[in-house]
Amino acid sequence: MSKERIGILGGTFHPIHQGHLGMALAAMDTASLDRVLMLPDSVPPHKTNIAPAEDRWRMLVAATAGIKGLEPCRLELDREGTTYTYDTLVHLHEAFPKADLYYIIGADTLMQLHSWHRSEEVLGLCTFLVCPRACETPAAEMGAERKRLTALGGRFLSVNMDPINVSSTELRSALAEDRPTPLLPVTVREYCSLLGLCGAQTRIPEAAAWMPRLFADLNARRYAHTLGVAHSARALARNHGVDQRKAEIAALLHDCAKCLPLKEMQRIATENQLTRDSSVLSSGALLHAVAGAWMAEHVYGVSDPEILHAIAVHTTGAPGMSKLDMVVCLADKIEPGRETYPLLAKVRMMAPLSLERALTATLEGTVSYVEKGGKALHPETLQTLEWLRKKTESNGGGASAAESFTK
Repeated sequence: MSKERIGILGGTFHPIHQGHLGMALAAMDTASLDRVLMLPDSVPPHKTNIAPAEDRWRMLVAATAGIKGLEPCRLELDREGTTYTYDTLVHLHEAFPKADLYYIIGADTLMQLHSWHRSEEVLGLCTFLVCPRACETPAAEMGAERKRLTALGGRFLSVNMDPINVSSTELRSALAEDRPTPLLPVTVREYCSLLGLCGAQTRIPEAAAWMPRLFADLNARRYAHTLGVAHSARALARNHGVDQRKAEIAALLHDCAKCLPLKEMQRIATENQLTRDSSVLSSGALLHAVAGAWMAEHVYGVSDPEILHAIAVHTTGAPGMSKLDMVVCLADKIEPGRETYPLLAKVRMMAPLSLERALTATLEGTVSYVEKGGKALHPETLQTLEWLRKKTESNGGGASAAESFTK
């Protein structure tokens, strides 16, 4: 049986960005790695003024959720004292005695290996996967250092990828100025903006208390989805003149009950007389919205009835729903991490232009999907769809929202 091949990518991740993710994925492809452990530093000896360790951990988990083969690892976060690569590699060899270890570095780091703690011993504990970087060191000088380290027992493999040119300083400047940047995952941008991290201005002060609770209550993919929905809801609210703060809060908490066991949701709904609808009570996919609205009020302390209503109806919709309700419902369907479904691309194009038409198209797709599966759609959704069609028929000539958009 062949050995498992495990990659390791360490870093401060202040913040985690597309350059880090690109390095991990390119290294995985180049060296046929089975997985890459992503290890945030706990207390880097050479860096100050970085985001708290737990915040950097949550951002890392959100950024890697759904990316096959990338695994956040708390080894260096949970170790007391100064973090050294030598100790990390020794521990990983003990934890995975039958695995080959591959440590991922940028080409600029190659010139610094000689200064690492117990550097010559480190050379024998792993193979280094070297990612190209735009740096000032001449290629000949780097080649000579690589040859010298190889003579000392080091093993090196060049990663096949374009040179990395991502400046964490520039990313933090973009956050501070609220400028968009494709080099920062949406989930990370949203997290930083909520809490005022990595140069961003604090947008929702209450989020400092909410995010640890949400992280504990949701799985990684649901947590990432929540951040994506909050990002999309704010953008839609801005486009359609809806209160951006309300939209972001409702989106942030819309799935706060999603990962509760169905019996716990049912207990909350029954004890607090939230619904008598048997079809809602029997379905976690529907009940989490009702239970979530209750939790948003009684656990997270939200008192705004408009926000609570938007959370409560984000799954079924509701005839006469407000623009805020529509923003949250749509953001849930189109956030950047959403798995593809029929009409997704069209709905994403429609949403900034018309909430009603985009939501109509989404619900029409839901009806078609459910009917093909031989299941019954909740009456509230059908009533909402009929209400939306009446609102949009004057512009659509009776055609479906998706059809009329393409005419």
